[in-house]
Amino acid sequence: MEIYKVFRKSEIAEFEKYGFSRGSQVDIHDGYIHFSCKDQLLETIIKHFTNEKDLTLLVCDTKKLGDKLIWEKSRGNSIFPHLYRTLYAKDIKRQVFVAEQQDSLISKENL
Repeated sequence: MEIYKVFRKSEIAEFEKYGFSRGSQVDIHDGYIHFSCKDQLLETIIKHFTNEKDLTLLVCDTKKLGDKLIWEKSRGNSIFPHLYRTLYAKDIKRQVFVAEQQDSLISKENL
């Protein structure tokens, strides 16, 4: 199963520079990296990234993330994937660059 992490321009630049990330400032504060499933992605982008440009989606396969990927209740009592470890470049299946937030984002073929 694929899950998605949204990174801002500065976050993806740091990830690409070092080859790993502990996530955004919110992730670091919460103690885990927030991911979304495909059907949760649009709501996540609207709620947390409205009017932001140059976003990158990191697509990960849940099988590669191991037992530190925990499924927990979050927004609206939905179950979200949370990663309780550092995210490494080797964990990424592919990256999708998004020039700006748009409603058609999750319907693109490359997701």
